[in-house]
Amino acid sequence: MAHKGKIKFVSKDKSLFFPTLRKRVDAYFEENNIPKTGNTTMVVKSVVLILAYVLPFIFLLVFTPAFPASMILWFIMGLGIAGIGMSVMHDANHGAYSPSRKVNDLMGYTLNLAGGSAFNWKLQHNILHHTYTNVIEMDEDIQDRLVLRFNPHTKVKFFHKIQWLYAFLFYGLLTLYWVLAKDFVQYFLFLKNGVNPNSPQQNRTFMMKLIAMKVLYFFTIFVVPTVFFGIPFLQILLGFLLMHFVAGIILTVVFQLAHTVEGTSHPRPNEHGTIENDWAIHQLNTTVNFSRNNKFISWYVGGLNYQIEHHLFPRICHVHYPAISGIVKETAEEFNIPYMENETFGQAVKSHINTLRRFGKLPNMNEAIG
Repeated sequence: MAHKGKIKFVSKDKSLFFPTLRKRVDAYFEENNIPKTGNTTMVVKSVVLILAYVLPFIFLLVFTPAFPASMILWFIMGLGIAGIGMSVMHDANHGAYSPSRKVNDLMGYTLNLAGGSAFNWKLQHNILHHTYTNVIEMDEDIQDRLVLRFNPHTKVKFFHKIQWLYAFLFYGLLTLYWVLAKDFVQYFLFLKNGVNPNSPQQNRTFMMKLIAMKVLYFFTIFVVPTVFFGIPFLQILLGFLLMHFVAGIILTVVFQLAHTVEGTSHPRPNEHGTIENDWAIHQLNTTVNFSRNNKFISWYVGGLNYQIEHHLFPRICHVHYPAISGIVKETAEEFNIPYMENETFGQAVKSHINTLRRFGKLPNMNEAIG
């Protein structure tokens, strides 16, 4: 991966799209006298989703239900983890949850509650993904994974031809890999490529905290139920795997539906490290919305079905995206910039599968890889 400072967006035509859009969005909040951060709806949602993760675990310990009932509880916990990731910690780690930095930090640490690292996530997502969306050299979120190819510029392997069949199985491993190894892998990766801005002393402290957090997480998940409550270890292990499989599939699919679908571009920098496009227009070229009119999906996925609005205004809380999406779409159309969206969840999933098929094909003389 290139260093974060080596790639820049430089547009020959100075577009007025984003300055115009920003003024209109700012005017919306000023005219309605509402803050850009979260509100009561956001607080209630946070309580519901955190309890969906915590209460089933407490129920497991207190009532030690039979195996089938316990698996249902672990399943609900998986839904809770995914909900926290999409609707709580995501806004908080963008600084969009509250005007208070302390509150944002506190709610951002809900990721640590699920076994991840908020610090690493901010580097991977806020800096690399949001700045360099779908740029293979920089965007850690769209890097190829093991047997999965998410970008047309990487090498095609023979097994990629059927990746659309096995992809969802591997999606279920996302959060499991996260809690077991990803944070440590990213720690050394971000040190190597210069993304991590901390001093050596700060990094040593971070590593000690990271290890302590992982030990506490696994102690709580495995040792407490088996040693103190007499629940069979195998039952806990199976529940743990189910929980992470559910959370992994949900989180990965929702993310992929925004960037690895038909219509998105995957630009490359030129020899000078320049992407010849306006940054805001680049965001619309690489991002697709889905299910904007589905209120339940919008509630549960934390506005991640409004990825265009999120990428343009990551410091605005997602509860406001439905209201400003009309402004964004209208302004984009005014400047002849495509505003891409799939109207339903099913259409978005189909588009993702079609894209996995396309990326899985071996290149030939008649198909240029753009």
